[in-house]
Amino acid sequence: MTDIYKKLQEIIDIQRILVNEPMSKHTSFRIGGNADYLIKVISIDEIQLLLSISKENNIPIQIIGNGTNLLVLDKGIRGFVLKLDFNNYIIDKKDEEVYMTIGSGFPVPRLANLALKEGLEGLEFLCGIPGTIGGAIRMNAGAYGREMKDVVISTKYIDYDGNIQEMNLEEQEFDYRNSIFSEINAIILETKIKINYGNREKIKNKMQEYTKLRLEKQPIEYPNVGSIFKRKGDIITARLIDECGLRGYSIRWSRSFYKTCWIYN
Repeated sequence: MTDIYKKLQEIIDIQRILVNEPMSKHTSFRIGGNADYLIKVISIDEIQLLLSISKENNIPIQIIGNGTNLLVLDKGIRGFVLKLDFNNYIIDKKDEEVYMTIGSGFPVPRLANLALKEGLEGLEFLCGIPGTIGGAIRMNAGAYGREMKDVVISTKYIDYDGNIQEMNLEEQEFDYRNSIFSEINAIILETKIKINYGNREKIKNKMQEYTKLRLEKQPIEYPNVGSIFKRKGDIITARLIDECGLRGYSIRWSRSFYKTCWIYN
């Protein structure tokens, strides 16, 4: 892999190339093995060059955001792990409507706070969701009855051949915690959303309410990924757990040299 490292140095600042990097430093679970290369990317040109190197040398590529919805195996990740540092944003105000274009590396909570600062409503549900805009688009992030699909207009991405393309709302096939980007090889670059002016005090109060609810339900002081249950349609996992009498029930797994045992609490 020495030749690969030399090629990377030709296009990426050495300080942004992390070799044999522990993924535990880049996930909210604080666990996970090492990545061969974790590369912090700051431009589309860099992505295209890395895709070319990947293709020529048959090196797999993975994309991560803030690692807040990511569980990495102890054996780590082979190949390139790209962390996009696309924190750009543009606010375009037209009469009563407001359009925002946000880079895929932009932190989701920061976007909610930016909207509050500008007096824009419609993004309050994002205030407690960790991660980046790219991840939020890929999984159609949402909370409190709102999802990304409710505000997104279009998303720009680059395919693994290096071609820059764009999808409108319908083409992104948003579903519950899912989108077309979960099915195709594509790197999200930026997304465009539409929101409206609102009352700043009401926006602030709603964000405070959502934050309080999240703090009551999730142990944010510990390594975690928030809720790990995925609902299907009208089937709510928490309700099923309650109906089975399993709230608070846990299973701890331990392995010794002689035996494997399950300990039920």
